[in-house]
Amino acid sequence: MAGASSAVQSKRELGKATRDAFGRALESLGGDHPDVVVVDADVGNSTRTEWFGKKFPDRFFNVGIAESNQVGVAAGLAASGKTALVSSFAAFITCNAFDQLRMAVAYPHLDVKVVGSHAGVSIGEDGASQMGIEDISLMCSLPGFVVIVPADEESAKAATKAMLEHKGPVYLRCGRPDVPKLYAPGAPFTIGKANVLHEGTDLTIIANGLMVGPALDAAEALAASGIKARVLDMHTVKPIDKDALLAAAKETGAFVVAEEHLAHGGLGSVVAMAIAELHPVPIRYINVGDQFGESGSPEALIEKFGLTSEKVIEAAKAVLAAKG
Repeated sequence: MAGASSAVQSKRELGKATRDAFGRALESLGGDHPDVVVVDADVGNSTRTEWFGKKFPDRFFNVGIAESNQVGVAAGLAASGKTALVSSFAAFITCNAFDQLRMAVAYPHLDVKVVGSHAGVSIGEDGASQMGIEDISLMCSLPGFVVIVPADEESAKAATKAMLEHKGPVYLRCGRPDVPKLYAPGAPFTIGKANVLHEGTDLTIIANGLMVGPALDAAEALAASGIKARVLDMHTVKPIDKDALLAAAKETGAFVVAEEHLAHGGLGSVVAMAIAELHPVPIRYINVGDQFGESGSPEALIEKFGLTSEKVIEAAKAVLAAKG
C-alpha cells in the first residue's frame, strides 16, 4: 500500500509517514533486539509491522481483530521476559484495550511497547470512529507510561530506537499521511528532552507530531515581520521536558501549544499544568477542540480543524497581545 499524500501544506520537501518510518526502523532494529516480539491485530499491512513479521516470522503473532486479547498476549510475553510490541490504529488500541493496558501492562509495569498508528484527524475519509484524538490523554493517565509523538520520518526512526532501548511501557503515536522532512538522518532524540528547532525570544511555539511543520512555517513567517518565535519539538509528552519549558517561559514569556489532539488531556494540558507550577505565562492553543472528527480529505480536515500555520500565526499574535 502506498503512503497517503501529505495533509500538511508546506514548502518543505515531503518525507515518509511516521508509520512507515516506524515500520522500517522496527524491521531494521529487529536483529539488534532478539528479545523483541510483535503482536498484531490483523492490521500489520497498515501499521507497517508486517515488515518485521516477514523478516522475523517466528517472532510475529497475529491474534486477529481483538485488541484487548492482543494486549493480554503481549503482557504475558513481557512477563516471560520478552519485549512485546503491539500496534493497531490509535483509536482501537487505546480505547478498546484500555482496561488491559491499565491492569495487564501499566500496573505491573511490564516492558510492552504500544504503537498507535493512524492517529488524529489527518487519516481523512475513515471518519470519526477511527480517529484517535483522545489517545495522548488516555496514555498519559497510565502511571509509568512514556508517551512519544514524533514529527517526521527521521525523528520517528530515532523514537523507535529509543522506545526499544527503554525498559518499561511506552506509547508511540504515528500518523498515516506523508509529512514534511524536518530532521536530517541521525535525528537527535532523547526521551524527555525537547528539541529546539528555531530560536526566538518573543514567544515559544510548542508542538509535536503533525503540527511541528506548521509551527516552523509560522515561526519563519513571523520572523519576516520582526517577531522572533522559538519552536520546541516536544516529542515526549510524558515525561515533559520541564527544563525546556522553564527556560522558554523565562526567556520568551508567552506560549502557543499546537497538537493534533483534543483540547483536554493532551500536550496543551500537560504544558499548562507544568508551567503553572514553574513560571506562569500567557498561553494560546491550537488543537481539535472539544469535538469529534468527521469524514473528509486529510487536507480539508486539517483546514476545518484549524491545524495550520496560519492559525499558529494568529495564536502567536494573540498571545503577544496578552503578554503586553
